[in-house]
Amino acid sequence: MSPNRRFGIGEWYGHSYIDLYQEKRHRFVAGDSTRNCPFRIGGGACTKKGGVCSFRLYEDAKGEITEVQGPEDGLRVLCPRRFEEDMAIVKWVGETVLGTPEPEVATEIGFLRAPDSASHVGRIDMVLTNGESDTPAFNWCALEIQAVYFSGRSMAEEFRNILTHQGTRPPFPSHTRRPDYRSSGPKRLMPQLQIKVPTLRRWGKKMAVVVDKHFYNSLGHMETVNDLSSGDIAWFTVDFKQTSPNGPFKLTPDTVHVTTLERATEGLTGGTPVTITEFEQAIRSKLQS
Repeated sequence: MSPNRRFGIGEWYGHSYIDLYQEKRHRFVAGDSTRNCPFRIGGGACTKKGGVCSFRLYEDAKGEITEVQGPEDGLRVLCPRRFEEDMAIVKWVGETVLGTPEPEVATEIGFLRAPDSASHVGRIDMVLTNGESDTPAFNWCALEIQAVYFSGRSMAEEFRNILTHQGTRPPFPSHTRRPDYRSSGPKRLMPQLQIKVPTLRRWGKKMAVVVDKHFYNSLGHMETVNDLSSGDIAWFTVDFKQTSPNGPFKLTPDTVHVTTLERATEGLTGGTPVTITEFEQAIRSKLQS
């Protein structure tokens, strides 16, 4: 990446970072444990330490911070609560998978039981139902929400940078940080799918996965199927648009991609196996060095 491009705060306590004036930036650095999250279902205080909702890629244009233009622009979601805005994804998934735009939601449902124990060692975070729980028409799907982790220096250093900066516009990010798709995808999301989807498939149920479009685009190629009935996982990708200049970002449904578990695993792994000839040549090279 060009040295004059860095990821920095995209949204801070729900506000567009680049549009915050200095006084508000300083207040946000001070922190506020009672500051409400504008996105979480049911309301309540922000649960993300520091209040950073998302990252965004910026350019240093002769000392002036500006957002990049083109396909690299856009938010990379760091906090899962960000996806709860207006329950838009719940309505979208419900209508697509269950045929109802107003699904009922159940959370923290025990899924794996410990050996020789009545306690659960694994749970499905969110289950959407068609509201027919007392009838033979009862139907449901599992919903997994995945934000991205970031790698690099802690945000505490960035907050100090914000406090010492005297410009009207926010400072250019002080250090290199980036979305860590390897930790978020293969290391976190893939095991969840490999544990849960085989059982859901035997039960005839679907797994919906919600990620932002940049997360999905970071994955390796996944062969998709044309119909939900032929797949195991429905990937719901979202984007974020500013509804007005200097205004907040609005979650926007983007695209649905349906895959099998096997193709999803290949995409999350992010690569294709080398040939045995290549692999054995690599062995010989190591032995000869």
